[in-house]
Amino acid sequence: MKAIILNRNLSDKIELVETELPALKENEVRISLVASALNHRDEWSRQGLYPNLRDGVILGSDGAGKVVKIGSKVPGDWLGKEVIINPASNWGGAEHAKSNDFRILGIPDNGTLAEYVQVPYDRLHYKPEHLSWEEAAALPLAGLTAYRAVFVQGGLQAGEKVLITGIGGGVAQFAAQYAVAAGAQVYVSSSSAEKIKRAKEIGVLSGFNYKDANWVEEVRATVGGFDLIVDSAMGDTLNNLIDVANPGGRIIFYGATMGNPSGFNARKVYWNQLTIKGSTMGSDGDFVQMVDFVKNQQIVPIIDQIFELKDSVAAFERMKAGQQMGKIVIRIS
Repeated sequence: MKAIILNRNLSDKIELVETELPALKENEVRISLVASALNHRDEWSRQGLYPNLRDGVILGSDGAGKVVKIGSKVPGDWLGKEVIINPASNWGGAEHAKSNDFRILGIPDNGTLAEYVQVPYDRLHYKPEHLSWEEAAALPLAGLTAYRAVFVQGGLQAGEKVLITGIGGGVAQFAAQYAVAAGAQVYVSSSSAEKIKRAKEIGVLSGFNYKDANWVEEVRATVGGFDLIVDSAMGDTLNNLIDVANPGGRIIFYGATMGNPSGFNARKVYWNQLTIKGSTMGSDGDFVQMVDFVKNQQIVPIIDQIFELKDSVAAFERMKAGQQMGKIVIRIS
């Protein structure tokens, strides 16, 4: 089969190869993938910034396709089904945090940027009928991460004022869509006026350019503050987020692309009773609830651009440039 593997000996760091999957285990299924989607962890792997990297591994965590072969202990009714894959495994028995054995498909295990993938059948979920193959492939990892950040860790309630930072990325766009669907007053931040404009098309009320020196004052003058802030950057933007959080507000962060903050306004945090909480992916229960929410609300992922498998380098380069609005999808078949 054709697959995109990590090969750090090459200038592009990835390579389209012909390879084979190992023998199917008794609890696994083989899926003929129709579409996959990129996440930042794929590009970070290409840049050597992710732990436990191994040349030769097939990248990709998101995928949608048809079950074409089943192991001896897999219920027979899975054969032929159209499915999406929960890319997380070994969350553990505690809902509040993942276990030390937690894994994500693609690194270190072979992933979905290939014509076929093999996963335990308990990772399967039926493809939502209202989604195309490309839209379904875009959902799992980012959709799960956003769901836990917004609802489980963030505790969003209808009517609250919400800020989603860095609109354009996959998790951010899902977080905005979820919050709008839940009846919140949703705002976004971005350095791109075009991305803010696109966000308004999905129900976002307004946006702020975080590169403007006075954006915090603009928030105070127009919105007042936010009850919930969902962020993936951290770094020295943290104090700005603290400044625009309402008393009793929650700041949930699922990434730290700008690194650790060099300063921290501790007094404002305790004085205003703020909560700052981290969030990573989600539990199996979160995934079930996420898929149900997407189906019930008829949420459709925003697709930035669709590439063929042979053009995966161009897809990775687009993600590296940070120009996307929504998910970058790879069409497999």
